[in-house]
Order: sequence, then C-alpha cells, then structure tokens
Amino acid sequence: MSIPTFHDVRAAGRRIDHVVRRTPILRIPGTRVLLKREDLQKSGSFKLRGAANAFMAAAPTRVVTASSGNHGKATAMLARAGKIPATVVMTAQSAPEKVARIRELGARVRFVEGGVAERNRLAETLAAGQGATLIPSSDDADVIAGQGTTGLEIAALAPEIEAVYVPVGGGGLLAGMCLAKEAWAGHDRRRAGLDAVPAVIGVEPVSAPRYGLSVEAGRAVTVPPSFSVADGLRGQAPGGIALPIVAAGADRLTVVEDDEILRAMTLLSGCGVVAEPSAAAAVAAALRAEHTRDVVVVLTGGNISRARFDELLVNEGRVRGPAPALTTV
Repeated sequence: MSIPTFHDVRAAGRRIDHVVRRTPILRIPGTRVLLKREDLQKSGSFKLRGAANAFMAAAPTRVVTASSGNHGKATAMLARAGKIPATVVMTAQSAPEKVARIRELGARVRFVEGGVAERNRLAETLAAGQGATLIPSSDDADVIAGQGTTGLEIAALAPEIEAVYVPVGGGGLLAGMCLAKEAWAGHDRRRAGLDAVPAVIGVEPVSAPRYGLSVEAGRAVTVPPSFSVADGLRGQAPGGIALPIVAAGADRLTVVEDDEILRAMTLLSGCGVVAEPSAAAAVAAALRAEHTRDVVVVLTGGNISRARFDELLVNEGRVRGPAPALTTV
C-alpha cells in the first residue's frame, strides 16, 4: 500500500495544472471565514483534482468507480474526454441530479441498496470482472495527492491563515490537505505570531464520525449508514491509506448537525453561492468557531440543482433576504 508524500502532491500539481482550474478565495463579509471556491472547478467540485491525477498515472482504457456523485461526475468527464467506457456505482439514495449528470456525460450508472461499504465492494467486483481500472473516490495515493493540490493553491493565496477547514467524506481531501501543510513552510509565519503551518480541521456529520472515532480509538472504526443531508459525507469507514495520514496530520476532527449545515447553506445563498450540503458542513464548523485570524474553508462543491437547494431550505423555513456578496481576499 503506497502512502503519498508532500512531494507527490507537488508532482500532482504539475501533472494536472492544464486540466484543473485555479479557483479563487473569497471572504464571507463580516467574518474571518474565507472560501476556497472549488464549487467553481470545471466539474463543479474538487474531485476533478484527484480523479485527473489518478487518470494520468494509470492511463486507463476502461474505468470503474464508486461515488456519491462528484467523483463520479469528474471520472465521467475524464472518461468522455479520453473516449473510454466508464461505470459509476452509486447508492439508491444518491442525489437524482448527480445521477442524471453522470449519465449525460456517457457513463453507465449501477445502483446498490445499502450504504457506502456495499457501493465500494460492487465497484471493486465490477472492475475486476471488466478488466477495468478502479479509480477510488478517495482512498488512493494518486487521488489523495491530487486532492492535496487544493492546499498548494491555498498556501500561495493565503499564507497567513490560522486554519483550514475540510469536509470529510472518504477522507482523501483531508489527507491531501495534511500532506500539503508543508507548502506553508517557506513563508515566515512566525513573524506574524503564527505556528509554522496552519491547523487542519476535518468536519464530519454527527451521524458519520468515522475518522474522529478512528483517530480516537487508534484503529479503523466502521459506523452504520448515515442519512445526513450531506450526501457526500456519509462514509462508513476510514480509508486504509488516508487514516494514518489524517491521524498524523489533522489537528482536530469535529462534527456538525444537519441543522447547522442548512443554516450555513442559507447564509451562503444570501451571498449568491449555491453550495451543496457537504460543502456547507465545513462552513458551519468554521462559522461557530472563534479565531483571531482568517481561516479558509474548502467549499468542495456546488453540484446541487437550484430546485433541490431551495427545497431543502424551504422545508426548514430558512429562506431569508440577501446578504452582502462575497469579497475578494
């Protein structure tokens, strides 16, 4: 099992530079919270980074993946560009708009009953049966290194931040961010009274705290299927590659309730941002924390239809008037 390093993140940055978009960092007005706008990525989420790095490393002729949606969309985009067959395995509870978009991109979608564990097992079986390359959504050295390139961009744009908040689904982005900490080493943060590197904080739904429980227990802990509104964060077990990286590099793991996620979505909506619940989870955690300096939240994706977005907020009675627009850092 290969464990990626900071050097692998650097190499991934060079490899995928022509494929991904360098997304901006914007401030939520009146707060210390900055948003790394990966919802503006070409695929609508950060997942393109890891998928692209894995694709380029493997040069596949056929691919299979398991996904709640965003990684599947990124994989389908890359497969279409490379003119190769792609199969995406999803749970029966997957967001319909994400399923539809993956199919529009030409990939075949297979469903499983149950949760993420069953989904991942079927993807492995299909890949072996088809002689296809399995592109994991998170627990893969190349995928983790690709996700870590988000941290390289944050370090370049915001060298003096206090912390980075990361929503935790499969754990690939959190692991990649832990590896990317070293990108801040070249900046004299101590002159500003800061630690050598920013704190990295992972955010999970309260119903699926598999990384938090695993780090606390010192071993992998599996949780039951989650029905959190944050569909991309319903992982049941930590990744075998990601967990030791997270255990060594994450400064804190915290949880948020669905109600907090919906409040964050409402705030973002007022700023003109349609963020999916999984992305808003980390925003919720950052907004309730007390910081003396700016923090960055990776706004991981915006792959949610406006109709579904409005439905979630209306059902919770959270429609409100507009807030000031996001501002440039």
